[in-house]
Formats: sequence, C-alpha cells, structure tokens
Amino acid sequence: MDDQKILDLFFARKEQAIEETDRKYGGYCFSLANSILQNQQDAEETVSDTYMKAWGSIPPKRPDIFKMFLAKITRNLAFSRWRQYSAEKRGGGEMCLVLDELEDCIPDHGSVEDHLNSKELLKTIRGFLDTLPTREQDIFLRRYFFVEESTVIANRYGMKTATVLRTLSRTRRKLKTYLTQEGYTI
Repeated sequence: MDDQKILDLFFARKEQAIEETDRKYGGYCFSLANSILQNQQDAEETVSDTYMKAWGSIPPKRPDIFKMFLAKITRNLAFSRWRQYSAEKRGGGEMCLVLDELEDCIPDHGSVEDHLNSKELLKTIRGFLDTLPTREQDIFLRRYFFVEESTVIANRYGMKTATVLRTLSRTRRKLKTYLTQEGYTI
C-alpha cells in the first residue's frame, strides 16, 4: 500500500493504518531503533511507541515523506530510551562511539545529545550537509543519524571500512570548520 493510502487510513482513524505501517515500515523502524539501543526487546517497544506517537500526530499532521517522519519519531524515542538506560548503567555500544566521534566538532556547551536536538544547530548542520557530495552526505547520515556501524556502511557502498572511517574523519573536520565559521565555539 502506498504512503498516501496509509495516511488516508490515519485520517479516517482506522486501526488498519497501524497494520499497514508495520507491514511497510516495521523492519525499517526496528533496524533504526536496534542500531541505537542494541537490544531487541527495547527496539520492539520503541517501534510500538513510534506507531502510537504517529497515531497521535496524524491528523492533524500529514507528513510529506512518511518514511522519514517515522524515522524521526523512532530515532527520538530510541535516543530517549538510550539516555534513560545509559543514565542507569553506563555502557558502551555503537551509540557511545557515535557520540564520542562527534564530540570534537559539536559546540562545547552542554552534552552532545542536547546539541543534536537543538533546532538551530540542526539547521546549521543541514546547511553543511547540503555542501557535501551525495555519497559523503549519505555516509555521514548513515553513521550519525541512523547509527550504522562503519563496516555496514562499507559493505553498502562496496568500500573498505578504512575508507569509510577516513571519509567520516574528513567530514567531521569539515563540519568543525563549518560550525566555527557559522559562529559556534568548538
């Protein structure tokens, strides 16, 4: 079923909207949540919470890109759950690595998580991403938005992991320079 028909079901307040959303995007949302949480049960609960949040948001919202609407909800819920979990028990995992990698190029006021949720900073980072070639932009987003491992990104693009790591390192340096030019203190 196409996205517009699914959204029509949401607007008609038919529970089939959730079933169709799960059928079409359940695996996608689970993969995103699990890449952040590294826990199948928490990821499944996050996906269920995503559907509930979508149900509460549609209507009145009618997202232009339903997949990205769900991705944003899933990602935000997974980050919140991850923060709650890591506050209880400081653990490692891919999420800690991602945040550590960004630590050098995100302004130093507050935590990285706080800044990633800042609308102004997000707008500036979007502007930066628009300056990048498509592949470099995709690699950056896969690592820092979708929290994919470098090896997964390398396999996706037929690259060596070392090449992905170099690309990410260069892109973080460019981001740091860009943010400094935009007036952020790093």
